[in-house]
Amino acid sequence: MKSSMLRTALVSLLAIVPAVSFARQAAGGALTRAQVRQELIDLESVGYSPASSSETTYPGDIQAALQRLAQKRANDARVAQENSEQITQSGYGGQAAAASASGGPAAPDAAQAPRSPTRCSHP
Repeated sequence: MKSSMLRTALVSLLAIVPAVSFARQAAGGALTRAQVRQELIDLESVGYSPASSSETTYPGDIQAALQRLAQKRANDARVAQENSEQITQSGYGGQAAAASASGGPAAPDAAQAPRSPTRCSHP
């Protein structure tokens, strides 16, 4: 009886510790629910399946998935850098950022003179 309670406590402790450490950022701040969900989606995109791992295989499964995810992110960053260099070298460039001065009064254009209203000759 005592050993089964000890075993249950140990198993629940082993299940809680990785979950708590997974839900914390490296800087020590708490993650939002959306960030945790996105991290799980990212891990699943590299082959991790929380349903298929057991108590004995969990640490290895999650570590392998984290390594694959880090490699994927590094490859994505490398490809983005290469694309950025190609755009810079091509002379065409990316789409220019739009400039806007919304929220303020309209400034008259110096090239346009004010016009007088036109009257329509229709009855």
